[in-house]
Amino acid sequence: MDWDWAFTFEILPRLGQAALVTIQATILAFLMAITLGLVLALGRMAKVRWVSWPVWAFVEFVRSTPVLIQIFFLFFVLPEFGITLPAMVAGVLALGVHYAAYCSEVYRSGIENIPRGQWEAAVALNLTPWQTYRDIVLPQAIPPIVPALGNYLIGLFKETPLLSAIAVLELMQTAKIIGSQTFRYTEPITLVGAFFLVFSLISAAGVRRLEAWLARREGARG
Repeated sequence: MDWDWAFTFEILPRLGQAALVTIQATILAFLMAITLGLVLALGRMAKVRWVSWPVWAFVEFVRSTPVLIQIFFLFFVLPEFGITLPAMVAGVLALGVHYAAYCSEVYRSGIENIPRGQWEAAVALNLTPWQTYRDIVLPQAIPPIVPALGNYLIGLFKETPLLSAIAVLELMQTAKIIGSQTFRYTEPITLVGAFFLVFSLISAAGVRRLEAWLARREGARG
């Protein structure tokens, strides 16, 4: 099928609106993932077993089940228990929790790489656990794991088409609707692929810039 530029410019506004939904879902889910991921990492590292074991079980359960099943569960099953979530909320929540489980392992590896002497120095200075993590542990643990977190940002972004399964009008769902209405799939699907490629490249470049900035900041402190 020949490429139709007139049709391309005609559908661009619809795809642009859908792209905003995709970006919004990505940002909200990733913010949830990096925040909840840190909480899960700290919970899993807790010395109290009744805290660490349930967190470990939750993380392993989430990582071991498909994110699409989790999306379906939140949107279709929870209403059976009296909890009804809008499609966008259910999708963002599912993606955020799913990637939080992965981010928690990244945080945990970064924290466990902190030399034992740093922890002992914090105890010797009589710092509280909050002060230890805020001023000593996290500033050293986070910069090395930024590339891994960035990879999860890109991965999460590429998972957003799954939200079309619960009728969220994100980019891929909108492209499929346009194709079904016009019987032209070449232009909308190609534009969707180009958008995902461009956004992924921009995200990767942003992560590299953040990594370089953190390295310069660490060097200045040293």
